[in-house]
Amino acid sequence: MKTPFTTKEKLEEIIGEIPTPFHLYDEKGIRENAKAVYEAFSWNKGFREYFAVKANANPFLINILKECGCGTDCSSRTELMLSNSLGFSGDEIMFSSNDTPAEEFAYANEIGAIINLDDITHIKVLEDTIGHIPSTISCRYNPGGVYEISNGIMDNPGDAKYGMTKKQLFEAYQLLRDKGAKRFGLHAFLVSNTVTNDYYPALASTLFELIVELKEETGICINFVNLSGGVGIPYTPTGTPNDIRVIGEGVRKVYEELLVPAGLGDVSIYTEMGRFMMGPYGALVTTAIREKHTYKEYIGVDACAVNLMRPAMYGAYHHITVMGKENATCDHTYDVTGSLCENNDKFAVDRKLPKIDMGDVLFIHDTGAHGFAMGYNYNGKLKSAEVLLKEDGSFELIRRAETPKDYFATFDCFDIIKDLV
Repeated sequence: MKTPFTTKEKLEEIIGEIPTPFHLYDEKGIRENAKAVYEAFSWNKGFREYFAVKANANPFLINILKECGCGTDCSSRTELMLSNSLGFSGDEIMFSSNDTPAEEFAYANEIGAIINLDDITHIKVLEDTIGHIPSTISCRYNPGGVYEISNGIMDNPGDAKYGMTKKQLFEAYQLLRDKGAKRFGLHAFLVSNTVTNDYYPALASTLFELIVELKEETGICINFVNLSGGVGIPYTPTGTPNDIRVIGEGVRKVYEELLVPAGLGDVSIYTEMGRFMMGPYGALVTTAIREKHTYKEYIGVDACAVNLMRPAMYGAYHHITVMGKENATCDHTYDVTGSLCENNDKFAVDRKLPKIDMGDVLFIHDTGAHGFAMGYNYNGKLKSAEVLLKEDGSFELIRRAETPKDYFATFDCFDIIKDLV
């Protein structure tokens, strides 16, 4: 059973000032979760969580995580710029990019971010761009094939565009050492959104074995291992959440089994989670505004896929609570839709819900990561507001809704636009 992190009464108070749709975030939940992550890895003195900015780039939320000790994981120049402007600096920023433009390497180097190279050919690009190889550098590994862990969860790294082969990886480290690098990191992201406590320990085992072999063959010692993301959340109401403390303990056991005997007991562990850090602590709040009775029963809401595209793009499940009807019988079957000119603009298909009346407020769960961040402007739709529900029960607008003026702003070279705004 999924329970909203707020009440119908509080939402009505917010809606009185900020009309739906909007994304709502739970400050208390975010802080408690970040604290749990750091407690889970407290056994590793160099541990740091680098929040994946791509999951949610709202600076108010990133600042909360900064206060909790997190760094940022960036994949573009604008994410780097945001991190830098928020006061992150140097090794508090991880730059994990692919197909990377030279100017982005240059800016990452300028602000002192740790650069995580996706490919061996990027060594020359980086050196040609900034004139040297940074003293601290990381490389991304792709083992190829199918990566499977004990409970049957698998993914196909061999079909992914990311990372280097083992042969390329070993060659890259030696080349980087010859060019002056002193501190080395290893990074891998092999399975996405795992709802299991086994993934990080299994990945850690794969990477720890690799760095022991690297040391034996080349004499190069890895200073930090970045387990990246992949720790997921249960979107369905019957799913069991990951236990980050169990995950941290699992990584510790593998660390002591593989790294400590090899004289590598000072390796720092990094993570760069997005979904786990923010996903459950956000919701899309929307109002039922239309109903339709044809071959199916439809409820139209004032949000659409531009506010949350995961259901349309992936067929992803997001649980829906009809506020004030939490205990009502789910005896109606609806497609819950937005107003885009696309038939996949549906937040739910054939979903069992209580009877929905016009004006009912729907709380769409688990949108804190890859929700607002994946928004777009198809059909000329405008992005919604974002609101923070603060620990003391008050709320704050942390991003206003877009206006037509925002939408037309990039056409300011055309005089006709002046008449529209």
